[in-house]
Amino acid sequence: MNKIYPGKPYPLGATWDGNGVNFALYADNATGVELCLFNGDAPEEKIKITERTHQIWHCYLPGINPGQLYGYRVDGPYDPQNGQRFNVNKLLIDPYAKALSGTIDWHDSLFGYEVGNADEDLSYSDTDSAPFIPKSVVIDSAFDWGDDKFPRIPYYQSVIYEMHVKGFTQMHPDIPEEIRGTYAAIGHPASIKYLKELGVTAVELMPIHQFVNDRHLLEKGLSNYWGYNSIGFFAPDIRYAGNVPCGEQVQEFKQMVKELHKAGIEVILDVVYNHTGEGNQMGPTLSFKGIDNASYYRLVDDNKRYYNDYTGTGNTLNANLPNVLRYIMDSLRYWITEMHVDGFRFDLAATLARELHDVNKLSGFFEIIYQDPIISQAKMIAEPWDIGEGGYQVGNFPPGWTEWNGKFRDCIRDYWIGADSMLGEFGQRFTGSPDLYQDDNRRPTASINFITAHDGFTLNDLVTYNEKHNEANGEDNNDGESHNRSWNCGAEGPTDDPEVNKLRARQKRNLLTTLFLSQGVPMLVAGDEFGRTQNGNNNAYCQDNEISWLNWAAADKELLEFTKRLIQLRKDHPAFRRRRWFQGRPVKGKGLEDIAWFLPEGNEMEEENWNHDFARSLGIFLNGMGLHTVNNVGEPVTDDDFYVIFNAHYEQLEYHIPNVLVNKKWEIILDTSNDETTDQPLAKKEVITVEGRSVIVLRSKAN
Repeated sequence: MNKIYPGKPYPLGATWDGNGVNFALYADNATGVELCLFNGDAPEEKIKITERTHQIWHCYLPGINPGQLYGYRVDGPYDPQNGQRFNVNKLLIDPYAKALSGTIDWHDSLFGYEVGNADEDLSYSDTDSAPFIPKSVVIDSAFDWGDDKFPRIPYYQSVIYEMHVKGFTQMHPDIPEEIRGTYAAIGHPASIKYLKELGVTAVELMPIHQFVNDRHLLEKGLSNYWGYNSIGFFAPDIRYAGNVPCGEQVQEFKQMVKELHKAGIEVILDVVYNHTGEGNQMGPTLSFKGIDNASYYRLVDDNKRYYNDYTGTGNTLNANLPNVLRYIMDSLRYWITEMHVDGFRFDLAATLARELHDVNKLSGFFEIIYQDPIISQAKMIAEPWDIGEGGYQVGNFPPGWTEWNGKFRDCIRDYWIGADSMLGEFGQRFTGSPDLYQDDNRRPTASINFITAHDGFTLNDLVTYNEKHNEANGEDNNDGESHNRSWNCGAEGPTDDPEVNKLRARQKRNLLTTLFLSQGVPMLVAGDEFGRTQNGNNNAYCQDNEISWLNWAAADKELLEFTKRLIQLRKDHPAFRRRRWFQGRPVKGKGLEDIAWFLPEGNEMEEENWNHDFARSLGIFLNGMGLHTVNNVGEPVTDDDFYVIFNAHYEQLEYHIPNVLVNKKWEIILDTSNDETTDQPLAKKEVITVEGRSVIVLRSKAN
């Protein structure tokens, strides 16, 4: 038996100080807590914790070292109808564990009730779950960061790349097979070289917090590939680590971040603080549910047996409770200070803003973030919706936050398939969505613009399928979104028809061009730049296979080169990444507005032109002298002038260069009807032919 000292209530979790380990666990309603140690084949060693300070149970064990495996057993009433689900027969994961020893080995003992009992979760299970649950691991947090620095790239200079650790690297031919699918593979020179050549400034990693692989999926031969089912909010998932000793996944993750930072690339984590992998009342007892169910989850007021489910996963973490808020903030702060992460994308962020049932953008969650000197400086990106009533909150998050702009996605998709009455909204989205963000004193960079994301069709599939094809998911194609705003260009799925394929290629270029030339922050999904397909599956959350993995051998190199050119065009020209809103007024000394809108006939658009059902074409003048901002040394930022012509009509149109612009020296720098466009002077003329469903970008160089 180890010596047992009182220890301290803070920090929570297991903290090694070089001589021993302090253990601290929050469990408000518990009547007893046992710390359980595991050493090889030796029997489990149980240590009764007697010290309790402010609902935190704590002790200190000298002589315990990194690599020690542990868990907790927590005693208290088993009274599900009143929200209490304590069961000492269940070994529990430490919520603050920095690493876990493995993954769940599904067994009926992992449930607090007797599986199959007629009383369901009101029954009580006395079977020990310890053999089937991963153990928490004491770690040594030391790491040689060298001269690592946060890149701190401003939003207006950012290009975000959403990626899956395994999916990006699993089939990469230039990455050693033994590390494919791991953090080390993301930090490998081949990955970094590709990201740098592509031009992205940040990788947004799909969930890497240790997550639960659902039992029902595994029984069907599937898995929770996306990972939106967290159980360890401090622990990098062991499945994305190579063949490393227990706990060393932390070191591997840190090395990945260090390598990306060295290349000037930021690391943003997709985080899932809205729920856990324990599911509803019929779910397993793995951690929070057994530690103190009522102190972590939102329970139904008049029947605490059940959970308020704003997430569609069975439960919702209760961010109104001080201990849960502290837990989330401690986790965020840990990933910034210890793991050097640059920012976070919050899954179903509207859930975190719910105070009682309504979404409140001034909730305690936001107030605490504003007050935190560390977290408030990180990039904070909201997925601004959940599935609850009033959960669609695009445009309603407070200053300091950016948002996945679902309205941008929907509008741009609709525009390029030729939907009616789109010009008015298209103008809003192209200019950074001022209708959503300007009134709150936010900037165009509040809008994270995207055409596709991990959830839904890939870019290639968006122009290849009218209908979802999710049969591989085992739900008779009933899962996934049915209204995708997609268009197959005349044939469902792959085809040998050259005209259909030509149109599809053009539509992909149109969508990418609109994304990267719009104001706001562009987000590209890994593989869209070279035509990745999921064979029409728009909900590949359970496909840990070639449906989801990037197929580098099948990459469309022409589309890849086109995407690189687009990203470089955006980087080279501040006209496409403004820091301030367009003001729509003449620029002093030029006689032209900072932005002006023109009809194909060359006339400036009038109010009624925006709402014509048939109107699908317009020209946009961007005045390089109208950026209204200065650089880091206080000098005015200026740029070339641009005239961008969008033609979503199915036939070619003659565009008359407006009289106020006709005397400028224009050159065509991009034409989506021709993927081999190079800079070519435009003969001084008043009319230019624009192919159907295409974009042309003209530039007039500043004097």
